[in-house]
Amino acid sequence: MAERITDIGPPHYDKFLPPVIKENYGKWKYHEIPAPGILKHVAESGAEIYSVRIASPRILTTLQARDLCDLADKYCEGHLRFTSRHNFEFLVSDKAKLDPLRAELAKLKIVPGGTGHSITNIVHTQGWIHCHTPAIDASGVVKAVMDDLFEYFGSHKLPAQVRISLACCLNMCGAVHCSDIAILGIHRTAPHIMHDKLRHLCEIPTTIASCPTGAIRPHPDKSIKSVVVNEPRCMYCGNCYTMCPAMPLFDAVKGGVALLVGGKVSNAKSAPMFSRLGVPYLPNNPPRWPETVAAIRKIVTKYAEGANKYERVGEWIVRIGWEKFFEICEIPFTFQHIDDYKWAYDTYRTSMHFKF
Repeated sequence: MAERITDIGPPHYDKFLPPVIKENYGKWKYHEIPAPGILKHVAESGAEIYSVRIASPRILTTLQARDLCDLADKYCEGHLRFTSRHNFEFLVSDKAKLDPLRAELAKLKIVPGGTGHSITNIVHTQGWIHCHTPAIDASGVVKAVMDDLFEYFGSHKLPAQVRISLACCLNMCGAVHCSDIAILGIHRTAPHIMHDKLRHLCEIPTTIASCPTGAIRPHPDKSIKSVVVNEPRCMYCGNCYTMCPAMPLFDAVKGGVALLVGGKVSNAKSAPMFSRLGVPYLPNNPPRWPETVAAIRKIVTKYAEGANKYERVGEWIVRIGWEKFFEICEIPFTFQHIDDYKWAYDTYRTSMHFKF
C-alpha cells in the first residue's frame, strides 16, 4: 500500500521538501528574523535553512512564475513554496547563496518582507476577474492599498504584525472575520430580476430554495413565469444569482466598501477576536479606491503611533476604548455600528463605563 500509485489527490508533500528539512523533520529548535523578509530556521542538529519571503500578486503570469522558478533553481535547488497569505518563499539551504539571491532580487526590484512586525501580503478573494457575486474588485483594491502601505512590508516599523484581508462580498471567502483590518465589499440593493430571461435560464423552485432568508417567492401573476423578491428580507448574499443568472446583484453606484477592524487568530497575549465594524460604507471608486486607501492609511498610522510593542490592532482598540478609536481615526459613529442581530445581546457592553 505504501508504494501504491494513484491519481486521486495531490502527491505527498514530503517528495518536495528540501533534504535539510527531511533530515530534521520535527526537530527544529528555533527560528529568528535577521532582516525583514528573511527567516533563519535552526534544527537541534545545528542544521540551518533560510526562508526568503517576497510578496506575490497571487494572480501570476506564466512569465513571472517562470522567472521566480528560475531563481529557485539557481539558488535553492528548485525548492520554493507559497504561504497561506500568497507570499512566495525561497528555501535556501546554502548560506553562501543567500546574499547573491537577495542581490538578484534587488536588481529585479523585488523586496523581501512580510515577516515580524510588518504588514504581510493581503489575503483576498477573486473579485471581478473571476467571481460572479463581487460587490467590489479584489486584486485592484489590494494593489492600491499595498502600494500605499508598502513601506510597512519591507520593514519592522509597526508595534506588531498587521494582517489585512479582503472579501469582495459578504460570503467572505477572504477570511475578513478575524483580521486586524478587513476590507469587505457590500451590496446594498436587492437582485434585479430579468423577468423576460428568468424562465429560460433558471429553475424557479431551485432559485426560491437558494435564498437563506426566504425572500424569494413565485411571481403573483400566474401568467409570468418568474419570481419576486421581498426586499426587506434580502440580505444581499448573492445565493440566488449563483443559481439564476437572470438575477444580477451588482450595482456600480450603490455597492461599496466596509472596513472591519480588530480581529486576530493568534492566541498570544489575548484570546482570538472577531473583526468588528469600523467604517460602514466607502464608495466603490476604481481604479485606485482613494477613499478606502486613505481610511486604511489613517487606521494604520494611528495604530503605529499609539499602540504598545507587541500589541495587535484589536488589543490596542480594547485598551484605549472604541470611543477613542473612532475619535482619533475620525470615523463617525452611525446606526450601522449597532448590532441588531437578535442573539447579539450577549456581546453588548452593558456597563456604565466608557473610555475617552
